[in-house]
Amino acid sequence: MAGRYTREDIMKMVEEENVRYIRLQFTDLLGTIKNVEIPRSQLEKALDNKLMFDGSSIEGFVRIEESDMYLYPDLDSWVIYPWTSGTEGKVAGLICDVYLPDGRPFPGDPRSILKRVLKEAEEMGFTAFNVGTEPEFFLFKSDEKGEPTLDLNDKGGYFDLAPLDLGENCRRDIVVTLDQLGFEVEASHHEVAPGQHEIDFKYANAVQTADNIQIFKLVVKNIARRYGLHATFMPKPLYGVNGSGMHCHMSLFRGDENAFYDERDELGLSQIARHFLAGILKHARSFAAITNPLVNSYKRLVPGYEAPCYVAWSPKNRSPLVRIPASRGLSTRIEVRNPDPAANPYLALAVMLKAGLDGIKNELPLPEQVDRNIYVMDDAERRAAGIESLPSTLKEALEELQRNPVICEALGEHALTHFVQAKEIEWDMFRMQVHPWEREQYMSLY
Repeated sequence: MAGRYTREDIMKMVEEENVRYIRLQFTDLLGTIKNVEIPRSQLEKALDNKLMFDGSSIEGFVRIEESDMYLYPDLDSWVIYPWTSGTEGKVAGLICDVYLPDGRPFPGDPRSILKRVLKEAEEMGFTAFNVGTEPEFFLFKSDEKGEPTLDLNDKGGYFDLAPLDLGENCRRDIVVTLDQLGFEVEASHHEVAPGQHEIDFKYANAVQTADNIQIFKLVVKNIARRYGLHATFMPKPLYGVNGSGMHCHMSLFRGDENAFYDERDELGLSQIARHFLAGILKHARSFAAITNPLVNSYKRLVPGYEAPCYVAWSPKNRSPLVRIPASRGLSTRIEVRNPDPAANPYLALAVMLKAGLDGIKNELPLPEQVDRNIYVMDDAERRAAGIESLPSTLKEALEELQRNPVICEALGEHALTHFVQAKEIEWDMFRMQVHPWEREQYMSLY
């Protein structure tokens, strides 16, 4: 978010803007935004980092006997929500880090996990890890109870305009709201599938980008509801059409210098960029459980729908996992294309950064680029080119994650254990369920 706020700035705005309630927000292990809402009389206590909450009630946090936790608000994250007003006053929000009573960051707090990996990058001489994301979502019509239906809001396609794109007014309202919140929106358009949309906002440092993604999701869902629509960031809500991704554009900086750029290189990529990219490719199968965390995520990562399912890179081809966008100089970056918008953004950026740093530390050699369309290559051709596939199920992804000490270290023991436990339950529930497809296929035949 734009702007830097002091404690005095915030107290002044509370008075001037008639803010009555403040939501102290944090994110649980599975990426869900949680909040503790306080009246403004409690704000000073919160700004003193003295506000306690019960961590035992949050997914993946702690047991009841160790439940006391404190919220430390990040003053720069202060926002007043434009959709709240009226005589009862406005509602504002602050994004918080979660701390233990002894003053240590809570090891299961996703925001703190990302900060810990960023500290590692800092110790290697990098001053910033900049990330720009492209989160996609679907808009479905809601029924009279406000529950989502499977009726899409339009029949539009890529970059279509009204009257095909009935979500255009909703999308414009989302962009206006984001603008009021200090986002710099760069593009907004209809995506390939009917009912699918994308809004891109300016890159920022990794923590700010992850914060922005969480606020973006809140805005999209709130505004959609006003239009009788349900916005979903589920990766693949419909069979037979493109799923929703969240491509991540990444670069490392040293001061004002982009560490990924080297004008002497034929592709304009520095050795640091090449090693970072090699680390991403090496660890991609292991971090997929974090960047693609749902059973449903793996319905998107299949050939034929523009989603990457092969571990390879190219400066121009869109079928591999990593693409190198054409911009150079300060804009030199790599685009990792497998993450989806259901991912916990703090954890996803943490594991991808850790993978890249491992590549730099160990000076991993970069495999040959793949400029052919990998989707049309057969298994033998892919094997000959050394191209692996991403995991095809959440179960496979969880097994790969637990076998990789680098990615496990990025998460830390607490987060890893609780994440894997929750996801194994999710996989078992899916595995034991009888799906409509099975009845359609087998009931008459057998």
